[in-house]
Amino acid sequence: MFVEIILSGLIAFAVTLLAGKGLIPVLQRLKAGQSIRTDGPTWHMSKQGTPTMGGLMFIIGIGAAVFIAGFQGMLLGSYTHLYVYGFALVFGVIGYIDDYKKVTRHQNEGLTALQKFILQLAAAVAFLTLMRFEHMLTPNLYVPFLNVSWHLPWVVYLVFAAFVIVGAVNAVNITDGIDGLVSSVSVPVALFFACCAAWWGYTQLGIFAAALLGGLVAFLFYNFHPAQVFMGDTGSLFLGGCVAALAFAFDMPLILILVGIIYVLETLSDIIQVTYFKATHGKRLFKMAPLHHHFEMCGWSEVKVVAVFTVISVIFCALALLGVAGRFAV
Repeated sequence: MFVEIILSGLIAFAVTLLAGKGLIPVLQRLKAGQSIRTDGPTWHMSKQGTPTMGGLMFIIGIGAAVFIAGFQGMLLGSYTHLYVYGFALVFGVIGYIDDYKKVTRHQNEGLTALQKFILQLAAAVAFLTLMRFEHMLTPNLYVPFLNVSWHLPWVVYLVFAAFVIVGAVNAVNITDGIDGLVSSVSVPVALFFACCAAWWGYTQLGIFAAALLGGLVAFLFYNFHPAQVFMGDTGSLFLGGCVAALAFAFDMPLILILVGIIYVLETLSDIIQVTYFKATHGKRLFKMAPLHHHFEMCGWSEVKVVAVFTVISVIFCALALLGVAGRFAV
């Protein structure tokens, strides 16, 4: 079990690293550059033209890892890791369409908010239906630390689950705002799920989580400040799909509050800013939203923001492990 999990991480790391070597020049030749929002920090305009859609490199790396390291499990009829990868891939395709529209139009607007929501909701419903059909999902809402589960009617649970998935995916997308941020804060998240899988004997899910970990670490070689490439919505929506799908595959969606604390804070800062702005007729609570931009406006460098946010992610992922210790007892 441990061999397959470790092998998966190493394969994803190596393939992603190699894919990046070939992908970045291709994106540059295709002029697939990122259009920077004019209402963002002014110093971000220097990033204009940096290749986007770089998430393709870790999508490829993770795909290679789950097929190779998970092949033995597939022969035995276990396809859990493929379900999670397939679900995340659907979100990656939605992100790719969005990125493609932005690149071809040379502006920072792709799919409309409504189009994204409908596509994401459809993907979430399809995934949940598959998980229920495969008996991998229960309407029992596991509560970390208390080690109890609240039983909900299936209809209530599925509606709740669909909106949690869409919300989680978009929260990850919002976090992708500065060099290396969403990649860095997601590394501890992937490690958390890999540890849980190894601890509880979920080999196939461990293979996927380890692949996600390896792919993100390799991607950081290209994405850390100053970034050579951005993951784009292709990568961030895929990444959000990975995180959300893993939480539901382990049948503990509430754990997203802890492991995804940075995603939650980033999203809340955006919601609070908009609400406060409307309620006060133009006043702002934060210097700029989402939260990482607020700290940039306070004088923090991108590297400092990434470092602090990653440490917070590590701490809360460690707390999450403590929170599920009773459930994942050896």
